[in-house]
Amino acid sequence: MVLGFSFHLRSKHYLPMSFEEKDVATRGAAAFVKICLLFVLAAFPAAAQTAAADPGDLTLDRIFSSAEFMPKRIGGFKWLKGHTYATLEPSPSLKGGMDLVRYDIETQSRSVLVPAEKLVPAGASAPISIEGFDQTDDDTKLLVYTNSQKVWRQNTRGDYWVLDLASGKLKKLGGDAKPSTLMFAKISPDGKSVGYVREHDLYVESLVDDKITRLTADGSHTLINGTADWVNEEEFSLLDCWRWSPDSRSIAFWQFDASGIEDFILINNTAGLYPKLTRIPYPKAGTTNSAVRVGVVAASGGATRWMKTPGDPRNNYIVGVDWAGASELIIQHMNRMQNTLQILLADPTSGDTKTIFTEKEDTWIDVSIPTMRWLDDGKRFLWISERDGWKHAYSISSDGKDVRLITPGDFDVISVQSVDEAHGWLYYIASPDNATKRFLYRTNLDGKGSAERVSSQDAGGWNEYNMSPDKQWAVERSSSFDKYTSMRLVDLKTRTVKRTLLDNSEAQSKLSKLKRGPHEFFRIDIGEGVSLDGWMMKPPNFDPSKKYPVLYYVYGGPFGTTVMDSWGGGNYFWYLMLTQQGYIVASVDNRGTPAPRGRDWRKSIYRKVGVLDSQDQANAVKAMAAKWPFIDSSRIGITGASSGGSNTLHALFRYPELYKMGIALCPEASEILYDTIYTERYLGLPKDNVEDYKRAAAINHAGGLKGDLLIIHGTGDDNVHYQSTEYLMDAMIAANKQFTVMPYPNRTHSLSEGEGTTRHMYELMTRYLHQHLPAGPK
Repeated sequence: MVLGFSFHLRSKHYLPMSFEEKDVATRGAAAFVKICLLFVLAAFPAAAQTAAADPGDLTLDRIFSSAEFMPKRIGGFKWLKGHTYATLEPSPSLKGGMDLVRYDIETQSRSVLVPAEKLVPAGASAPISIEGFDQTDDDTKLLVYTNSQKVWRQNTRGDYWVLDLASGKLKKLGGDAKPSTLMFAKISPDGKSVGYVREHDLYVESLVDDKITRLTADGSHTLINGTADWVNEEEFSLLDCWRWSPDSRSIAFWQFDASGIEDFILINNTAGLYPKLTRIPYPKAGTTNSAVRVGVVAASGGATRWMKTPGDPRNNYIVGVDWAGASELIIQHMNRMQNTLQILLADPTSGDTKTIFTEKEDTWIDVSIPTMRWLDDGKRFLWISERDGWKHAYSISSDGKDVRLITPGDFDVISVQSVDEAHGWLYYIASPDNATKRFLYRTNLDGKGSAERVSSQDAGGWNEYNMSPDKQWAVERSSSFDKYTSMRLVDLKTRTVKRTLLDNSEAQSKLSKLKRGPHEFFRIDIGEGVSLDGWMMKPPNFDPSKKYPVLYYVYGGPFGTTVMDSWGGGNYFWYLMLTQQGYIVASVDNRGTPAPRGRDWRKSIYRKVGVLDSQDQANAVKAMAAKWPFIDSSRIGITGASSGGSNTLHALFRYPELYKMGIALCPEASEILYDTIYTERYLGLPKDNVEDYKRAAAINHAGGLKGDLLIIHGTGDDNVHYQSTEYLMDAMIAANKQFTVMPYPNRTHSLSEGEGTTRHMYELMTRYLHQHLPAGPK
């Protein structure tokens, strides 16, 4: 769940009601929405945000209605064979077209691999737009993805075309398939076929004779082959759920049976004269999950062989599937409580499985890093575990008996970047000394010797890498809190920059001309041996002898952090504008956020969602006010989206003496309304932990509201449903609590769809902030 201001993900809470009560709640809340809308539109004085008297001053129009501070981007970077790579560049000869251009690192030569003219379909006047591409291993054919459409949260269906690079023949895959219905097309290892998912069934299309073979025929709204249902896509990032065998003869795939899951119905009232309904099988906490299994089918067609995984398929998850050679499958199988993960070796012929390794946790197992891969010709495999209190890489024998630590030390491996078996290196992202930064390290695969930082010497605070196949080169994407992202080609052997691909110097120069006060990263002691990381932006001409209002930006949930030394995009400019208007803007990461500060830090929130996070945030507010006299404790505001929206509610409801106002975007007011996988991971099953769910639900603390509260929510949010806000409104009405709500019609969790939405939303928030948290020093 990512949103808005680099907003990250989710939220949760508890509220049992009868169907009759739910109907009353919905009707009552809907009536209140109309009243609140009138208040929103009429009560606020016009904010002078359209023009700046001084070029150093920011306005909402400059930030959100112009391209003044828009960064440059590089399109479609992809490593090719040898020391070459490809990017997309505007065609000099075909207006609106993009050439696929190849660069040689050693010679620094440039050549056009595919000119835009070759991507114009017969009878068309313009080339297809390249949104993704791949090549056959023999470099004879190019697979192009275009015309993508959103499925749930991401654009995962579209059209695929194949270009024969020698003959120039351009062919659309799918035969008579409707436009934008193909998903996850992949070229077979032998380069002779392309497989894809079409309307929940698997197909293989020959690149030799164009024959299309349908491999499954039972796909439907509830029976899903080769891709995932809503909740598995959202929470386990399972989108592309099928795999070619190394010999191109078979395909392994997930199948999700969502029958028995109740549909959540989204109502689009703006699609025409009558509402349009979207039905999503959405399992709420404690309810029925999809049954999931793994099948193997011949690429030429035939019966599917199902793997014999243990336990009830509706109460276990399959979070990973891959081939271990052409004759075996590896399946990562996890229980519903998500505290036991089995590595299964499966025989694709018989379907028999055996457990070769088991990982267990008292809380939950973090499967966010898909790291399992074979080493030493299948004798060992790479694995990530928190078993020693830190997230580390391990080398494990194929029978699971010999477990060797590769990355010892009191630090976390944030993610595995790459494995270079030829030279015996493991590359990974870490920041042992500062949880707000990210750097590239490498260490010996045998675990001997010391780790070595590989990031270039002048890398920014936050770095991401795309490494070449031979691990000699990498594209380094580097940024800092107030520095735009740059992209540089780095020689990993010498740790030197070979070429700057993108520097965004023009945008950075414009930023440098704006009025800016100081910003700082800090750690604040909140007592009982706990210190939290944070950042603070101060106004220009900051005077420490005066007192300033503070707006806290919060996420606080176990799925994301906010205190990062990385470029913040649009939010950064909004925060900067607020500092120019006399606000301090700050953010703190509480315990339970996924910062690289050890297992105990991250897992401390288990069964304490909504309690520990809001407590840490409140203690940080008090500790900062005690440490820094320039903070005006009578003018404290808080805002956040998703889990940040939920934590905004908890802040105002639980600690009304601290917070004067809050703006909650798409909050989950009761965990029982959210999905199974996310909610049960952190709170357990509702039937086993009733009191934990009650404590976690902001709605159960709504009676504590004293400050001013604005709730913003998209009515088309398929993730955190608008239903949650309606429940909350009904509860606050019953408690005679005044508040303001702004529903955005048919907007999703990103609150970004529709012309003018982003500009309008930030105008609304800025006005509300000025009205309820007066700006400027005292």
